[in-house]
Amino acid sequence: MTVRVVTDSACDLPDDALAGLGIGVVPLHVRFGSTELVDRQEITTKEFWTRCASSAELPQTAAPSPGAFREAFAAMAEQGAGAIVCVTLSSKLSATNAAATQAARSLSGELRVEVFDSLSVTLGQGLIVLAAAEAAASGASLDEVLVVAARTQARLRVLGAIATLENLRKGGRIGGAAAALGGLLSIKPVVEVRAGVVEQESRQRTRARSLRYLVEKVASAGPLERLAAMGADAEDFGDFLDMLAGTRSTHPLLVGEIGPVVGTHAGRGTIGVAWVTASQ
Repeated sequence: MTVRVVTDSACDLPDDALAGLGIGVVPLHVRFGSTELVDRQEITTKEFWTRCASSAELPQTAAPSPGAFREAFAAMAEQGAGAIVCVTLSSKLSATNAAATQAARSLSGELRVEVFDSLSVTLGQGLIVLAAAEAAASGASLDEVLVVAARTQARLRVLGAIATLENLRKGGRIGGAAAALGGLLSIKPVVEVRAGVVEQESRQRTRARSLRYLVEKVASAGPLERLAAMGADAEDFGDFLDMLAGTRSTHPLLVGEIGPVVGTHAGRGTIGVAWVTASQ
C-alpha cells in the first residue's frame, strides 16, 4: 500500500523539499484588514513581509477548512495513495489540526487517513514531515510512518531569537508595559516551542548574544540527525548560517524562510533553529 504525506503551510518547508518527496500542502490563510489571501498561492513570503512593512495593523491567520483537507486527501488518493499521514502544526496554536481530523473522519471507510499533531511549527514541524515522507517513500507502512513521526517528535527541539517584541505585544502575547521595558533594555527573548506552545526559554541582552546562544544550544545537543535554520526576513540570517557552518548532522542542513503563519506572531527579524538529536 502506498502511503503519502500531507501537511499544512505552517511547516515552512521549501518548495523543492516538498516536491522531491511528493508532500501535499494545505495552505492557511492570512488577512490584512478585509483582504484575505491564501498562503503560498496568493501571497509569497517575500510579499508578506513587504505588506507587513506598510501595514499599521498586525495581520491575522486563519486555519484551512475541513473541506480543503478533504480535497487534498482525495487528490492524493487519485494519485494512487492507499493511506495518508497528515502532519499538522500544533493543535495548541491553531484549529488546523481539528480541521484535518474532521476531514479524515469524513473519509472513514473510503480512505485511511491518520492525523499526527506535530506539537510544533515552522521547520520543527517541517523536520517531522520530512522524516515521515522519507519513510513513506522507502515503502514503510502507515503505522511505521507514524512511528517515525513520533520518534522524530520526541527528539525535536525548536528555539527562536525574537528581534522585536512589537508583534507579541500587538498579538496580546505580552503586555504593553513589558514590551516597552524590553525595548528600553534591549532585551532579546529566546523562545521555545515546548509541548505544543510557545514559551520563553531565556532572555538575552543583545541580538548578537541571542544568536550565539542559539548556536551554543545546538552545539551542546550532542550528535544530530537533522538540523534546520529559518529566518523571518532577517538581515543577519546569513551571518547566523555562517555561525552554524561547523555544525554536523546526519542529514544536510535545511534552510527555510519563516512564512506568514509564524511570521505574523513572531515578527520580522526572528531567527530560529530546529534540531533532532540522533537516536541512541
